[in-house]
Amino acid sequence: MREISLVLGTAGHIDHGKTALIQALTGVNCDRLIEERKRGITIELGFAPLKLDDDRVVSVIDVPGHEKFIRQMVAGASGIDAALLVIAADESVMPQTREHLAIMELLGVHDGLIAVTKIDRIKDDEGMLDLVIDDVKNFVAGTFLQDKPIVPVSSITGENLDELRNEIKNLIDRVAIRPRSGAFFLPVDRAFTISGFGTVVTGTAYHGTAQPNDKIEVLPSGRDGRIRTLQVHSRNVDNAYAGQRVAVNLAGVDIDEISRGDVVCHKGVFRPVTCFEAVIKLLPDAKEPLKHWQRVHVCTGTSEVLARVSLLDCKQISPGGEVPAQLVLEEPVVCTYGQRFIIRFYSPLITIGGGEIIFPYSYKPRGAAARAKILDRIENLIRSNGNPERRFEYLVYEAGSIEKTEAVLLVQDTQSNVDSMAKSLISKGKIIELDNCYVSKKHCDSLLNDFVNAVKDYHRLYRSEAGMPVENAGVSRSLVNIAIERGLLVLDGNKLRTPDFVPENDEIFNAQKAKLKDICMTSKWQLMTLDELKQAINLPEKSFTKLIQAMRNANELALIPGNYVLISELENEMRDILRGLGAQVTLAQVRDATGSTRKFILPILEYFDSRGYTRRAGDYRVVL
Repeated sequence: MREISLVLGTAGHIDHGKTALIQALTGVNCDRLIEERKRGITIELGFAPLKLDDDRVVSVIDVPGHEKFIRQMVAGASGIDAALLVIAADESVMPQTREHLAIMELLGVHDGLIAVTKIDRIKDDEGMLDLVIDDVKNFVAGTFLQDKPIVPVSSITGENLDELRNEIKNLIDRVAIRPRSGAFFLPVDRAFTISGFGTVVTGTAYHGTAQPNDKIEVLPSGRDGRIRTLQVHSRNVDNAYAGQRVAVNLAGVDIDEISRGDVVCHKGVFRPVTCFEAVIKLLPDAKEPLKHWQRVHVCTGTSEVLARVSLLDCKQISPGGEVPAQLVLEEPVVCTYGQRFIIRFYSPLITIGGGEIIFPYSYKPRGAAARAKILDRIENLIRSNGNPERRFEYLVYEAGSIEKTEAVLLVQDTQSNVDSMAKSLISKGKIIELDNCYVSKKHCDSLLNDFVNAVKDYHRLYRSEAGMPVENAGVSRSLVNIAIERGLLVLDGNKLRTPDFVPENDEIFNAQKAKLKDICMTSKWQLMTLDELKQAINLPEKSFTKLIQAMRNANELALIPGNYVLISELENEMRDILRGLGAQVTLAQVRDATGSTRKFILPILEYFDSRGYTRRAGDYRVVL
């Protein structure tokens, strides 16, 4: 058998023969519940493998037709690739036929076919079938089912079932298989336990590929787990792909920790949201407009939550209208880029519209500028046309800078795929890698401009210095390297300068520095504090601060514990004294060798410990 990653979903009014048709095609009765068989109606989703005569196998989802079970119908229809619209010949188009077709269109289904069932019931009514087919053609005109095959069949007699199978084969050839690359994302439509195996969940895989032993998480609860085994149509498989009906045996997740509406997904790629950006479309036959901040039911994946509609540039959506908007949810859901959803009135509970998720991670904006930014983002993400790399490029451009760990969540893809996209964008000059971030070209240019201006400001303050010490730059080493590569700055030793900068021979500054060193050498090991030195050198506050900073930048002095000043000459002399005393020294030995006191020697030794010249070991210090 050749498993095809394609899901065919039924749609149609209650009692139009959907379940009977699936049983006639597959041999499987999708009504598995006792109540379903007792009442003769489908209540829950049913699933069956359809084996074709060319050994291809597709997944079929049987959905409830009753208006009370639209939620279950949407849960099943959310994952389908093509529709099998079922219309009974003895009743033709009915209310739920219309609602189901509208839901399929809102969910982005683009292909399918139509089965006119129960033709055995109108055998004696000549011309009736032609009238029904004409009615069906008029009904689907202007929809994705216009000009699609219409096959009259009987599940009882088997008439035309082979023709229907052939049309399904043609349908499979037309519908594109979903991409298998990316992070695994499976909305749960059933959860149960099997003795000896534990928790099992089923659903239609929206994205990516899964394998046994993959680490997963169940969202929105955040429960971590592992895939123990995978099945597709009751067969163990080593890989499960997007577009397949998959049963996942989970390790580490109890049955009472998971239910319909949850999502089993690749660990670390998705996160729950309570607000997303979308394009909302209202059905043309909606009985009234959809107003700003109106409360609605939102069905996305297999979840249904209450939400408020936040319109960004209008006060209401008229029937047939389509506008950018936000949905502010009353409880968290997990969703993906491009995922479709259905909107139903809060009361009465009828389908009024739906849409496509454009940006999953949003927030309620405050003010016109924030709303304009969201509208701009929606427009640009629509322009990316579902291309993950183009979407990644825009998100980096919009944010300016994205941390690498955040990129996986923001792009909703695996680490390897994000790395590959980043490498491609970097090679094209679209984004730049700075340490642990991806940065847009515009933002990088802005950072470089600020950095070069900071170096120029340093030159103006310290004209006699060769440049700004690298350790004082306050930027990533990557940005320093880019500035040097572009010729914006020059690295001379450990100093950064602009290419045209020439240090001045500042006689006044040099005289001040010489005076400071003379004072420090005179006091020697009776170290002076910064305040004492300022008083002794008798300089204005601004000039003294500039002198100290310049000498620190040039490593000509250090401020040590107690706010004492230690010039480089004394620092070097103390290192010689320590080496002369041996491999291990005590504070008392250093005190006696310098003729100083504990008050001054202790801060010097603590400073030496911090620089790695010495290491304290009990009462001794090891000279390194």
